[in-house]
Amino acid sequence: MAVDYQSLAVPGVRALSPYQPGKPIEELARELGLNPSEIIKLASNENPLGPSDKAMAAARKALDEMCLYPDGNGFNLKQALCRRYGIEMDQITLGNGSNDVLEVITRCFADADSEVIYSQYAFAVYPLVAQAIGARGISVPARDWGHDLDAMADAVTDRTRLIFVANPNNPTGTVHKSDAIEAFMKRIPEEVLVVLDEAYCEYLTGDEYPDGLDLLERYPNLIVCRTFSKAWGLAALRVGYAISSPAIADILNRVRQPFNVDTVALAAATAVLDDEDYLKRSRDVNEAGLRQLEEGLDRMGLLYIPSAGNFVTVEVGEDAAGIYRSLLNRGVIVRPVAGYGMPQHLRVSVGLASENERFLEALSEAMITAGEEG
Repeated sequence: MAVDYQSLAVPGVRALSPYQPGKPIEELARELGLNPSEIIKLASNENPLGPSDKAMAAARKALDEMCLYPDGNGFNLKQALCRRYGIEMDQITLGNGSNDVLEVITRCFADADSEVIYSQYAFAVYPLVAQAIGARGISVPARDWGHDLDAMADAVTDRTRLIFVANPNNPTGTVHKSDAIEAFMKRIPEEVLVVLDEAYCEYLTGDEYPDGLDLLERYPNLIVCRTFSKAWGLAALRVGYAISSPAIADILNRVRQPFNVDTVALAAATAVLDDEDYLKRSRDVNEAGLRQLEEGLDRMGLLYIPSAGNFVTVEVGEDAAGIYRSLLNRGVIVRPVAGYGMPQHLRVSVGLASENERFLEALSEAMITAGEEG
């Protein structure tokens, strides 16, 4: 009798459904016979500017060392993070993207006897990593598409080990201001770790928004996670990091794989941290793109969730799956979010002005077609 290898997997993993990323351009081109150069991808919240010139130069130079293992400690990148954010080396944990860091945190501090709290409509990785290790995931109902922080604090029990808070949140784009995050932290017991996922924090420019790093000294149970994939434009290189108390970072770095960030990624991330012009352009393009998308959606009479990230989630109706396919046929890739429990919505990333306009035109055509077919 053949061995059922799936039955040998641990229960949490057997029950998982794989994370579904945005459809790649090459895949859509193969499926529909489209010209890849005529396809636009607005599905994965990537930076439409392309990489920073400084990051590109550093990456090219680093290729000369591709025969050598990377610096497993990431010394130069950690030094650059310390200079920029006023932190210490022993507070940093580097990851192969922030997803890697989120998984390491969960593996270090939760187990089958633990509860992990996150919000409805929050980043899909939170329940995935909790389930994979056998922890009990607690999804707290959202309020106005965002985190209900009071309800999340109320959900804490003596089995709670981790709470994930995404600010701004993906896929809804909702955000909490500083006073709300501070009030939430005051309610959480010190033995419960709060993971503040700030993957989109570089797009926040007002003083009313929190900088998780400002809270670390007052709340030693806080872990702040960030990424180079969004505003810094290094999604393909997979560089993320956590900043925490030295005691927590020491635990995380015991489990983190020693070469989890490669040499090219380390070099590019170190270089881009000094590229203030690139970061400013990223913010400016995003701000203008958000306005362009919102104004276009307003003209179509479509409801959307106001976003603090680099994307907008729009309600397109019961045939969201059909409209998504219609957009694909027009060479426009966006992100369906039915897997997040939002079957009537699509998420579109901010692109360049021409890409945003093409999406709006394609969406208008798809909505008309759907109406005629309905």
